[in-house]
Amino acid sequence: MKTTDTSSAFVPSRFAKSLLKLAQQRKFDIKQILLNAGLDFNPLDVTCPEHISAIHYSRLYQEMLTLLQDDSFGMPAGKGMSAGGFRMMCYSIIHCDTLAKAIRRLVEFIEVFYDQPMHLKISLDGDRATVSYPFYQETYMSKGQTGEAYGLALWHRFFSWLIGLPIELKDVRLISEAPHNPEGYKRLFGVPVNFGAKANGFDFHSRFLELPIAQNESSLKDFLRTAPYQMMVEPQEAETSALVSSVRRVMGYDLSQGFPSFESVAETLNMSPPTLRRHLRKEGVSYQGLKDQCRKDAAIAYLSRPELSVSAVAALMGFTDPSAFHRSFKKWTGFTPGQYRTEQFSMDEETG
Repeated sequence: MKTTDTSSAFVPSRFAKSLLKLAQQRKFDIKQILLNAGLDFNPLDVTCPEHISAIHYSRLYQEMLTLLQDDSFGMPAGKGMSAGGFRMMCYSIIHCDTLAKAIRRLVEFIEVFYDQPMHLKISLDGDRATVSYPFYQETYMSKGQTGEAYGLALWHRFFSWLIGLPIELKDVRLISEAPHNPEGYKRLFGVPVNFGAKANGFDFHSRFLELPIAQNESSLKDFLRTAPYQMMVEPQEAETSALVSSVRRVMGYDLSQGFPSFESVAETLNMSPPTLRRHLRKEGVSYQGLKDQCRKDAAIAYLSRPELSVSAVAALMGFTDPSAFHRSFKKWTGFTPGQYRTEQFSMDEETG
């Protein structure tokens, strides 16, 4: 695999390390896993950076999925999550009428089939809804602040995906002690994070609970086919301002349903459209440019998956016409999707 990476989408290297640690526990050949995934570096090395390319993680995740036959995103340390458990949980909630019913059924599902460390709790206090869970460090693969934070972020993004809208958080709490630099955690959730709490959890307005589930079995199939990209990816922090991170968080990373309007993004961020446009201009970016970057990042990550044809990637990107996807991708990268696969991933170009 070529090491050139034109994507700005990254995931925390801790997740790659967690997958490989699980592989070590199962006595798998780490060198062979890295070779099959096309990685020319080892995330377990101390020299591995804090974030790695979403492309690299996607390849590693799919290799581990094949070995483990488990689609639980590598969150637990091999305990409590049976093979295919997350997939069946999703199918058990996808036909619920509202997010409230979906979360309650999800909580019941977890209590029946998963071990205690995975249990969730939802509670209401006036117009404030709270989702929380305990943290058992000895059974969690990503330990410490990062593991707790991204565990919460995964559920937050999953709930947002279910209703097709970003859920604006009011408060986030973590059991661990405050780090030296908490800005990365604020960037992840969009609100300041409180540390030293009794339980990990986040609060949001209860109105979101009454919103209908926007997904169906068809969109769920696509979601599971490309997970966990949508729930873990984030812009490279060194190149991203707080405002741009907020806009991209509202935009989301599940592109099959298209992007929210600029007006709705501005409303979510409590700004008028002219004000948001002016601030983005000061950052040297535009909303259209951010949309193109999101599409490019997602397309590159999806093209790294050999089981997805170019036509399938186009559909996942929200393109009804594959030829339009070809034109757009060449505009973004200078290559057609097939050429990019051949150059970057040593895959033969598919038709369609």
